[in-house]
Amino acid sequence: MRQTTPAPRSPKGVSRRRFIAGTGSLAGTVALAGRAAAAPRTAAAAAGPIADGARVPVLIVGTGYGGSVAALRLAQAGVDVHMAEMGMAWDTPGTDGKIFANTTSPDYRSYWLRTRTKQPLSNFLGFPIDRDVPRYTGVLDAEEMGEITVYQGRGVGGGSLVNGGMAVTPKRENFGGILPTVNADDMYGTYYPRANAGLGVGTVDPDWFETADCYQYARVGRKHAERSGFPFVFVPDVYDWDYMEQEAAGTVPKSALAGEILYGNNYGKKSLQKTYLARALATGRVSISAQHKVTSVTPAAGGGFTVVIEQIDTTGATTATKTVTAGRVFFAAGSVGTSKLLVRLKATGALPGLNDRVGKGWGDNGNVMCGRANHLWDPTGALQSSIPCSGIDNWTAGGAFAEVAPLPTGIETYASFYLSITDTPHRAEFGWDAAAGAVRLNWQTAWKQASIDMAKTIFDKINSTEGTIYRTDLFGTYKIWGDHLTYHPLGGAVLGEATDNYGRLHGYPGLYVIDGALIPGNTSVNPFVTITALAERNIEKIIDVDL
Repeated sequence: MRQTTPAPRSPKGVSRRRFIAGTGSLAGTVALAGRAAAAPRTAAAAAGPIADGARVPVLIVGTGYGGSVAALRLAQAGVDVHMAEMGMAWDTPGTDGKIFANTTSPDYRSYWLRTRTKQPLSNFLGFPIDRDVPRYTGVLDAEEMGEITVYQGRGVGGGSLVNGGMAVTPKRENFGGILPTVNADDMYGTYYPRANAGLGVGTVDPDWFETADCYQYARVGRKHAERSGFPFVFVPDVYDWDYMEQEAAGTVPKSALAGEILYGNNYGKKSLQKTYLARALATGRVSISAQHKVTSVTPAAGGGFTVVIEQIDTTGATTATKTVTAGRVFFAAGSVGTSKLLVRLKATGALPGLNDRVGKGWGDNGNVMCGRANHLWDPTGALQSSIPCSGIDNWTAGGAFAEVAPLPTGIETYASFYLSITDTPHRAEFGWDAAAGAVRLNWQTAWKQASIDMAKTIFDKINSTEGTIYRTDLFGTYKIWGDHLTYHPLGGAVLGEATDNYGRLHGYPGLYVIDGALIPGNTSVNPFVTITALAERNIEKIIDVDL
């Protein structure tokens, strides 16, 4: 039987707390009894884009994992919330009848304000595969931060729109190195289970896996891992596994089996719009302004915060500038977005009281990619599910966990492909370049060598056992390692350093960080379950104490 998760549990209830939001016109009393959720109010969800001059109790900057958790739990506690999202809503089909473009056919929907694609796998069979696309506020941002490209989701739902959905809870013995100031008993007893339930996490049916054509590539990966003595593990995911089985049976439109992953998934994946955000909006207390970019946050004269927001069109041009007042502000724009904004606000004098730890402790989760060329008797399959479901664990011995990743090209490649997460020690920081008026990241490509060495503890041994070699045609000409990127940016406003132990920014009561910027650079596995669980922990405390 496939694993199932229990029904989501509400966070700890609040007994008659008063929420004071800065100015008199923002103040409101929230009376709650036990665990009861507040009655839905449809006006908030139907209000549309935020108006110039608006006053809101809570503004959340971003709609990714941390922001979505905060919105839901605040709304359940009776607090009205507005969310500002730089990307699009992604709720309207294109001319092909689909919301998102296919991985093998990128178009205007695919990239955030680029005129040429920048795919993580840039070459195939010796040929470059990037192509020109119209400039548009597409779903995937390949943001070039000096010597690293950081892939991020752009739109309502943030990174949940473009990731592979691997919902991995770290091994408990590794947790002390991930979030050393957080109680592990609380996380593993309460907040990880709550996050997994809220995200709709499940695992592939092992019996179906054994016969599914679309996971031949994973079974080959398992065989090679086990013959070299490495543990092969099934990895939970947020895909609807019943839907995938129907895809394989040909009874529903194909999604994972159509290779949809890099630029969004049209049907089967449980992104945040189907989970946390759907539940938040259903309360009637949450509204979202898509294509709204927060550029400034300053203390307001009468209390709360003055927030400047630029509304943009699909070319990225500003069409309106709005100034609103928020009682409290939660930064949830992702590790890069939150860190860049906070560094800018401190350096330009908008929030000069932020401490010197803002912008520090950033890491890439040790991401490196590689491919292996298998023998002809080990085909990986022309049909490959774009949703990975397994990994190779050598964390204890070699500092690496490798996702057995798909290559959904539609043709037989005889290749095994991997995204590794490694225990890299390197951390970068964001700094303000006053001359350019921009935030810079001081990441160095040379730091990736530590990650490569750790990944090699797996793949050198597999190649030796199998008599195979690395592919050299996937990331350039005669280049083995994809060491130019990360899918898992973390840190920049580290918990217990830039903030207190629950995400409150030092120096400014009412300002919070609640996303991956809190986690110092590494989670030992794919990070979004940890981001979600940490947000569940922090917002529960904030509601209980601050509100």
